[in-house]
Amino acid sequence: MRTTSRILAGAVAATLTLTAAIAYTPAFDGGAAVPVPARHLPEIRGEERAIVTTAPAVPAPITRTHATKVIVELETIEKTMTLASGVEYEYWTFGGSVPGNFIRVREGDLVEFTLKNNGHSKVPHNIDLHAVTGPGGGGAASLTLPGGESQFTFRALNPGLYLYHCAVSPMPMHIGNGMYGLILVEPNEGMPAVDREFYVMQSEFYARPGVDGGPHTIDMEKGAAEAPTHVVFNGAVGALTGDKALQAKVGESIRLFIGNAGPNLASSFHVVGEVFDNVYGEGGSMVSQRNVQTTLIPAGGAAMVEFRAEQAGDLVLVDHSIFRAAKGAMGMLHISGADNPTIFAQLKGFPMKGAGH
Repeated sequence: MRTTSRILAGAVAATLTLTAAIAYTPAFDGGAAVPVPARHLPEIRGEERAIVTTAPAVPAPITRTHATKVIVELETIEKTMTLASGVEYEYWTFGGSVPGNFIRVREGDLVEFTLKNNGHSKVPHNIDLHAVTGPGGGGAASLTLPGGESQFTFRALNPGLYLYHCAVSPMPMHIGNGMYGLILVEPNEGMPAVDREFYVMQSEFYARPGVDGGPHTIDMEKGAAEAPTHVVFNGAVGALTGDKALQAKVGESIRLFIGNAGPNLASSFHVVGEVFDNVYGEGGSMVSQRNVQTTLIPAGGAAMVEFRAEQAGDLVLVDHSIFRAAKGAMGMLHISGADNPTIFAQLKGFPMKGAGH
């Protein structure tokens, strides 16, 4: 009990120190400050409870045309799940899954955020949302002890796709154990309609065997050396393969919301057998880069990619830092429907089984 108390006290003290450092801004004395135009904040009309989803599902697009108060609740849960075949891992999660629940709001919304920390948790948790304008991205206001809850509000000022993660010290341990997800702030004008949207998140794990046959836990030395044992999509090896593969049909338009939680590695995200019609780098401006083969997503970043499924078959999702595929960075998007020989046709050779560039 004393050991647990010391861990709790140390984590609280370190996190408060970190968030205070984040909030502190030294005086600027290099010349006259450039005035920042005041933001126009829309009137808040009514309220609604956010519908959050577990990856790879995405909440439906927002159809309202006004700002509202959006109530979001997440619970941090520490639980054992399967990381890879024969590897059980002691995950720390938002909402009981890795990645955490996908949150969808609209530009100008007032978000009322409640964070609960499950009573069985061993350590404090909080949440830093990159969409937040405020101290620590909400981390300073959401430090929550096991069995407790915290609450804060923020205005969704900037449209785009943003990472969220736990920021309790040591932050790499919390992120490395699975505490991350995505929040989408739709622009006022909405987003172009597509047939299918999917939630995909890359991250790496630094696993070491547990004590006395217990679940694997994080190896902080491997983390510091940036030498992951696993690099995965959606929290586990095989999370997007086999019967868990993403599904679409020939002719459908597809949008992938892709996050990279790191905690260390940048992602060279590529879909074998497709060219991205549109890429919204950093998940921000709706002015896209077109005809992209591979897009770079930094640790702590996100991107949106769009393309149309024009040929039946299996499209492989990879990090094109290709040795990582052997560590688990591989997924599948199965496109059903008729072949289109005007797009692609094999003339000679062995029967095709998913080969690609």
